[in-house]
Amino acid sequence: MNATACILGCSGPVLTAAEKAFFAEVRPWGFILFARNVQTPDQVRALVAELRWTVQRADAPILIDQEGGRVQRLGPPHWRRYPPGRAYGQLTGNDPLLRREITRLGARLLAHDLAALGINVDCVPVLDVPDPDGHEIIGDRAYAQTPHEVALLGRAAAEGLIAGGVLPIVKHIPGHGRAKADSHLELPVVEASWEELDARDFAPFKALSDMPMAMTAHVIYAAVDRKRPATTSRSVLRRVIRGAIGFDGLVMSDDLSMKALAGDFRARAEDSLAAGCDVVLHCNGDMAEMKAVVAGTGRLRGRALRRADAAMARLPRAMEPFDAAEGRARFDAAFDGRWAG
Repeated sequence: MNATACILGCSGPVLTAAEKAFFAEVRPWGFILFARNVQTPDQVRALVAELRWTVQRADAPILIDQEGGRVQRLGPPHWRRYPPGRAYGQLTGNDPLLRREITRLGARLLAHDLAALGINVDCVPVLDVPDPDGHEIIGDRAYAQTPHEVALLGRAAAEGLIAGGVLPIVKHIPGHGRAKADSHLELPVVEASWEELDARDFAPFKALSDMPMAMTAHVIYAAVDRKRPATTSRSVLRRVIRGAIGFDGLVMSDDLSMKALAGDFRARAEDSLAAGCDVVLHCNGDMAEMKAVVAGTGRLRGRALRRADAAMARLPRAMEPFDAAEGRARFDAAFDGRWAG
């Protein structure tokens, strides 16, 4: 039986009986973990194994947002802190090769942490190009101020993850940097022209259009569609993401529970898939909401299934050789110990 075209969260550090039964019945394509699901390494490994057991797929995608900085679900005392994206872009003044090397190393260390827990997908890299008037929801999560540097460091991060057995997700396609509102709380509207968007916002996503997965932005781009945000806009999915950007990997929605989206949860799922998303994402673990999302979500099939299979096939059969202790020492030296421990 094919998986359902959704990625779901769960409510706590262990599955409830209701969650086990629900996941076994609907078989979501994947799962996502948050801080509420995390206590100790052994507990996370057990939860990951149990999630995969419910869907009877040993390689089911297990996602997490482990960027570093303020978006880091795993942290002390069991896992080290990592810097936000901006810190990589500010390294050593005018040495782009070193910035690229340390960005890749940071992602390789992240992958080392995640793979040890059985987590095989990280919602990184952030490819949004920040705008001076944009909301701070992106802020220091962005690697740099220019499309070229964002793309350079974004690719380095993606390569580091893949080398360590973890798939990257580029986000927030086609670009959240100009948004003047937090899409967790309200629907942003970007009024920039097509030419402005194409030259700046879309550019890093074009440069990484070969990546296996992308996550949409809940943002209206008035130059393309004045009524619907990217996640539910057929025009944005077809004309921009599949067209101008040329992305042919798996496209997932950002979290359907964010307040930028309107309508009930079944409608949000139906609208996202009808627009051209391959799978939908629901994060908060609320059972009633998950049931509504699943009611609006069919089985993963056709082109979406092929993209999902192709994405998972990008996981390497063997991880790149890596001395984690040496890598941590190199990483800490690059930041003068500011992110050690």
